[in-house]
Amino acid sequence: MDKRSRALLKTLIERYIEEGQPIGSRTLSRFSGLDLSAATIRNVMADLEEMGLVTSPHTSAGRIPTPRGYRLFVDTMVTVRPLEEIAAREVERGLLPDSPQRVLTSAAQILSNLTHFAGVVMTPKRAQVFKHIEFLRLGEGKILLIMVTPEGDVQNRILPTTQDYTPSQLIEAGNFINTQFAGKSFDQVRLHLKSDLDNLRADISGLMALALQSGVADYDMSGGDMVLSGERRLLNVGDLSSNLDKLRKMFDMLEQKSVLMQLLDVSSHADGIQIFIGGESDLLPYEDLAVISAPYSVDGQIVGTLGVIGPTRMAYDRVIPTVDITSKLLSGALGSYSKLK
Repeated sequence: MDKRSRALLKTLIERYIEEGQPIGSRTLSRFSGLDLSAATIRNVMADLEEMGLVTSPHTSAGRIPTPRGYRLFVDTMVTVRPLEEIAAREVERGLLPDSPQRVLTSAAQILSNLTHFAGVVMTPKRAQVFKHIEFLRLGEGKILLIMVTPEGDVQNRILPTTQDYTPSQLIEAGNFINTQFAGKSFDQVRLHLKSDLDNLRADISGLMALALQSGVADYDMSGGDMVLSGERRLLNVGDLSSNLDKLRKMFDMLEQKSVLMQLLDVSSHADGIQIFIGGESDLLPYEDLAVISAPYSVDGQIVGTLGVIGPTRMAYDRVIPTVDITSKLLSGALGSYSKLK
């Protein structure tokens, strides 16, 4: 695609996002800054339509972007604006290190408030990484495993045991595990100890095996949960609410969560902002919907993902920095909370 075609496509998408109406050659001539005849613009539009980047609605001679056109725009043409200072302060104030759950809920609400779409946060998967472990004797044949995650969550698990451990043995085992493995996932611990478990002292080895086998089994890493805020705002988006069948499918997706969880999980394995344009892949099969997401971390370890759900016709230049700074400030808030613990 030559520079002229790129400039006209960029102008068309920016004007369509702004106006919400099919864009004709006269508008393109006025806003593109190019000295082109209407006939030349129409020829370029026909080429772009043949390439699958724009399409003509039945009722208008103007064009609108296709999912493929939006993809090219967000990947190579969008100019991201810095987040306004007032909005940045609102994010920072709303994410003071309180309890992890309240901070996550606040993050989803802030994303919704700033963008006027739906905000979503995939919560950290339980017990992915532990910061601190303690063992307490509950009685004969029972030990309480207390585990603190980097996010500050405290999780408890009763472990049945055939051996009667003394309080000093439990303290020593906890200290050993914390010294050697704090900050690692249980999978990493299991791999590390694959050949060394038998070489540990019997009491430490037994407690370590209990923590790995009994404790980890219940903290399945198959998925966290999801906090959703502002989904009703999508009812006010004409592009999404004008078709009742599409609207029903969209809210089915939000209610079932499976599609969103898959998207957010994909985002957690990537660096930085991810943009999913509806209709371009099986990941988001709803043509008028887009999701902008970013991972967040604690102590350098990615623990979840957040994002904004809105129409494909959204102001990407403003939503992208909103998602970006919220993910960074959420990481900082959760990190501060874990240090306070």
